[in-house]
Amino acid sequence: MMYFDAIAKIIAERTGCDVEDIKPESKFSELGIDSLDTVELLMSLEDEIGIEIELDRKVETVDDLDKFIQSKQG
Repeated sequence: MMYFDAIAKIIAERTGCDVEDIKPESKFSELGIDSLDTVELLMSLEDEIGIEIELDRKVETVDDLDKFIQSKQG
């Protein structure tokens, strides 16, 4: 879960929920994040961690996104 903390922080900032309430298995839809929010989340995350993220598949949970980013890092 290399990027989990950064992802959770940005989600908390965007949604107003507590970062402690965001779990790896949390679904974006349950956190009130729609597809447009996901794009904005990715842009914020790119700035935060300094890498370009181009989603080529659907991610539904925080852990899905974390694993996706890790897979693109080599």
